[in-house]
Amino acid sequence: MKLKTLALASTMLVTASGANAQDVIEMTSSFGKNLPILGTAAVDFVSKINGISEGVEFEHFDPGELVPTLEALDAVSNGSVDASFATSGYWQGKITAASLFAAVPFGPEAGEFLGWMLYDDGLELMQRMYDENGYNVHVNICGVIAPETSGWFKNEINSMADLEGLNMRFFGLGAEVMQRLGVSTSLLAAGDIFPALERGAIDATEFSMPRIDANLGFHQIAKYNYFPGWHQPATLFELLINKDVWNDLDERTQTQIEVACLANVTTNYAEGEATNFSAMVDNVENNGVTLKTWPQEMLDTFETTWAEVATELAAEDEFFAEVWADLAEYRAGYKTWGNTIYLPRPRN
Repeated sequence: MKLKTLALASTMLVTASGANAQDVIEMTSSFGKNLPILGTAAVDFVSKINGISEGVEFEHFDPGELVPTLEALDAVSNGSVDASFATSGYWQGKITAASLFAAVPFGPEAGEFLGWMLYDDGLELMQRMYDENGYNVHVNICGVIAPETSGWFKNEINSMADLEGLNMRFFGLGAEVMQRLGVSTSLLAAGDIFPALERGAIDATEFSMPRIDANLGFHQIAKYNYFPGWHQPATLFELLINKDVWNDLDERTQTQIEVACLANVTTNYAEGEATNFSAMVDNVENNGVTLKTWPQEMLDTFETTWAEVATELAAEDEFFAEVWADLAEYRAGYKTWGNTIYLPRPRN
């Protein structure tokens, strides 16, 4: 009898607080919770929103626990999953313009990118992208990181000829560039990359920042780590929520989710900036990794090839063309500020 009474009292308290089962949002993350910067961003968001909201509680699930990473957009749209923490570049195979809201080769760095998304047309265009392609989702920007490394290679790359014939894991629009240069690319989820490297299914990979890549063990097989990350000068992360679920939330809860995401942008960016240099030092001093910088002539080739890819994608896809033109217009104006205000690097 005492147990039943306690159980009943507990149920009444839970109901009174509003934290019933209907208020729980199950969120799949594209990155495991133990993965630094990427994985912790999703965990941190859940902690933030659950700490400030009385109307909703998010529950975090690692990749594959609810759905595979690359199936998350469809799962959220059809309502089989409530929400997803990911980057829109994973949907490039479904929507041509998706990667323009994730990472743009030779494109904006974090501050400039956020300016376009939050104070220009970026976020509105991103929501339109999902709407016009029939996806029943609401999008919020919920994280950002600084440039990634340009890739891990088993052999030193000294010329464009050394890239030809390689099999490489590559993300987003940068993959289109690498394919033009003779590289066979594939998009693998984080947990699939090391086994593919180990068994020789791929010869090289890019994934993310040095601390993140160290956690995945790429340095054990590929000893040449290239910089700068021309293909991802910044990477944005999104929180997708099924639109029916979003519309059922009261305005206060919606605002709390938006606030938690904006706070998450700050901590996500700061974690990356604060923790990557130690991983780079460790790679050199303890893991036998050689840090390499692309020769300028190779960077020029990457950039020229990207311009060709962007022009062709814009000619093939009307919405890509609209987004690309909007971003270009914004960046042209931003140069007045960005090319003037910052000290030249390297900084003392």
